Amino acid sequence: MRYVLLIYSDEKLGDAAKPEDWEAAVQGHNAWAKEATERGMKPVGDALHPTGTAKTVRFQDNQATLTTDGPFAETKEQLGGFYIIDCKSEAEALEMAAKLPVLAGSVEVRPVIEF
Repeated sequence: MRYVLLIYSDEKLGDAAKPEDWEAAVQGHNAWAKEATERGMKPVGDALHPTGTAKTVRFQDNQATLTTDGPFAETKEQLGGFYIIDCKSEAEALEMAAKLPVLAGSVEVRPVIEF
């Protein structure tokens, strides 16, 4: 079953990060992706631009009704990136989520509906 790992953190933390902190984060994600690949999880994912670049399209009665600047809701943590991995079980997905190099924040683990 595929699982999406949604990585949330305070995007302002990145503003204060030193270049060596960014390099360590990139190396950590590369090592994580290598392990996921070696375990046959076929990882795909990406980092996202800050929420200031986001747009929200709202729907009512199956039609787009309004487009606004910014994310859906005001929160202390923002969605910063994601991975999709193919795991044997929820426990395996949670194990991999716990291994992500996240300085502060959370990782939401959700199964993907297979259509």
